[in-house]
Amino acid sequence: MSLVRPTPPAFPWADPFFSFGVTGTNGKTSTVHLIGAALAAAGHLALRISTVEYCLGDKNLGLPHTRNGFFDAFTAAHEAGAHWASVEVTSHALADAYAKRWRFDLGVFTNLSPDHLSTHGTYEAYLAAKAQLFIHLGPGRTAVLNAADEHAMFIDQAIPADVNRCWFASPTRGPVLREADLEAERIDVDAQGTRVTLKPSALADALGGGLQTRMVGAVFAENALAAAAAGVRAGLDPDAVVRGIASCPPVAGRFEVLGSDPVAVVDYAHTPDALQRTCAQARSLARGRLLVVFGAGGGASPDKRHAMGAAVGFHADRVWVTNDNPRDEDPQQIADALVAGLDGTEALVSVVLDRAAAIEAAMQDAGPGDVVVVAGKGHEQGQTAQGQTLPFCDRDEIRRWVSE
Repeated sequence: MSLVRPTPPAFPWADPFFSFGVTGTNGKTSTVHLIGAALAAAGHLALRISTVEYCLGDKNLGLPHTRNGFFDAFTAAHEAGAHWASVEVTSHALADAYAKRWRFDLGVFTNLSPDHLSTHGTYEAYLAAKAQLFIHLGPGRTAVLNAADEHAMFIDQAIPADVNRCWFASPTRGPVLREADLEAERIDVDAQGTRVTLKPSALADALGGGLQTRMVGAVFAENALAAAAAGVRAGLDPDAVVRGIASCPPVAGRFEVLGSDPVAVVDYAHTPDALQRTCAQARSLARGRLLVVFGAGGGASPDKRHAMGAAVGFHADRVWVTNDNPRDEDPQQIADALVAGLDGTEALVSVVLDRAAAIEAAMQDAGPGDVVVVAGKGHEQGQTAQGQTLPFCDRDEIRRWVSE
């Protein structure tokens, strides 16, 4: 059966929507929020769908993160007169044929690293799931791709020739593998945000030569580049794109700074690549030590745990290995795999399976100039183990110890 392109609207009223779809391993949520802020700055009421929340403008719709919740969110947006949407599209959703059920008009690929392999079976199947977003784009639509990620080259080969390409690149990802339309020349980060100086190009000139975001971390420069390229290629005013990205607040649990001295950070990082980048950024902010609390989720990609430990141990001075949604796995076995990755590093390691106690230990140990990173759960409000999800929030636990 031939591929139907573009995907027909799911409902007659859905045809006027312009939907941005954002996929990749890391950075999806932040990029979705940055695009949403650009749409708001351009004067558009827009729907924003991410793993954090479903929002219409500034209103949290409070809908479940299900297929019905997805369609209900778009129905609410339609009834409010909205015609724009910025959507985080996971590999699970794409493997479940979301790109055949909802028409996406512009696709963004952030990056790819090992994750969810227990769901997809192989790395190749994981990449193929991500590619579905772009394969179903209609003629004349745009794919915004990471020119410093080798996996984007494979996605490029799979995209129909009549889809436009726009490439972005940040030196923090690695060597630029092909010419980029929007490239970071310099990135400056402090505890207040991130500034990007753009390498001269037509798109960079339209954006005024630079971008700024309140999000803290070089990885958010990459997300800002992707969001800026997507916004301009969708026809938004470049000045509005710059203003929107600059005004977008940090996303809950994405390198969210909750204390100043010691600096306390909650981050969703739960892959080796994300942990390496998060810990490297935290190390650059530290005048003293880097202290890290982290674990690994049960029932998902056990092969990544050794690399997760190694990534943390490379940067951290002191580490607490703890629980992170062990689900039906033995928490001690998960911890043992992480500790094996930490072996050979210079980090001082403790195993404290009670996550609240681990966070307490890190915060009590921290002194002036130190940075504490609590990684893995980010915005989540629960801890899942043995078929139960009990209330738990890293952000609330840290707030017991700091004044922002």
